[in-house]
Amino acid sequence: MSRIGVWNTAFLGDAVLTLPLLRTLRANYPDAELHFWVRRGVGSLFAAQPELSGVHEFDKRGGESGVMAAARVGRQLARERHSLWISAHTSLRSACIARWTSAKVRIGYDTPWFNSWFYTHTVPRRFDELDEIERLLQLVRPLNLPQVLDWPELVLPEPARERAAAFRAAHAAPSAPLLGVHPGSVWATKRWPAEYFAEVVRRAAAHGARIVLFAGPGEEAVAREVAERSGTLGTPALMDLSGALSLVDLAAHLAILDCYLSNDSGPMHIAWAQHTPVTAIFGPTVRRHGFYPRGPKATVLETSLDCRPCGLHGPQQCPLGHHRCMRDITPDIVWQDVHAKLFG
Repeated sequence: MSRIGVWNTAFLGDAVLTLPLLRTLRANYPDAELHFWVRRGVGSLFAAQPELSGVHEFDKRGGESGVMAAARVGRQLARERHSLWISAHTSLRSACIARWTSAKVRIGYDTPWFNSWFYTHTVPRRFDELDEIERLLQLVRPLNLPQVLDWPELVLPEPARERAAAFRAAHAAPSAPLLGVHPGSVWATKRWPAEYFAEVVRRAAAHGARIVLFAGPGEEAVAREVAERSGTLGTPALMDLSGALSLVDLAAHLAILDCYLSNDSGPMHIAWAQHTPVTAIFGPTVRRHGFYPRGPKATVLETSLDCRPCGLHGPQQCPLGHHRCMRDITPDIVWQDVHAKLFG
């Protein structure tokens, strides 16, 4: 293989979960150019990844959303002469782009039914049987590779690591561990109530921990609500970094935490991939979907309800109007796990 392209323009967390696939390809084809295609705004996270020869962004929700734009991308890819093209997407647009690459070997999933027209090899996704990392690794089965790697080792630029280390040196101590809190999510029903987050922040501060508050674009209001309700706003116990970090700096700061409290989100995957202890709250989504934090330092908190799951991502409003999947996971339950991670 001389040039390999991997296409996964889904959400941030999906891109992180593709790292084992990329690492596996690099381990088996050490001399090939390996290129990774992600959605717009995500590429910077992978810029220092040693396995990759290039990272490229696709503006699927903006300037490249139409058929003609996708065709232009496909024609450009054809000129680059890929030997192997692997697509983790099941959309018709992704299948068309795969075919337009003219790569000799094109691998995708066997559903939807039309994928057999666009790919030279298709594999079952086995959604109800495998976790997402293993589902993605299904895509290299036709290659019969001898070495398969299953952990998403994330490599970040050294300046970002240095900035995060300096932040920890300035704000943490052995008796003052760092708790990261990220109360936001793109999907409203995935958000644990702000007042619940606030109660855990209040308890952590009372026990001597320092709290780092994170929020992405558009999540600043819920982060401020958590800070105000907790009574820590304006105190030395709280460092509010909501909306203040680039994606790369966010990733580096997640790596220095003693515990990261989060909803089911993309940053959650960035944290556990770096072996940060994670307390993750799952409501409308469930662990068995396969998008959960892995490793001995990760905990998934969820409750048993007949209405769960109510979607792969979770809707914007609870279909039954009660949001019990989140409200039944009380601050007492969450604090027990957070306390153990912070103070042993």
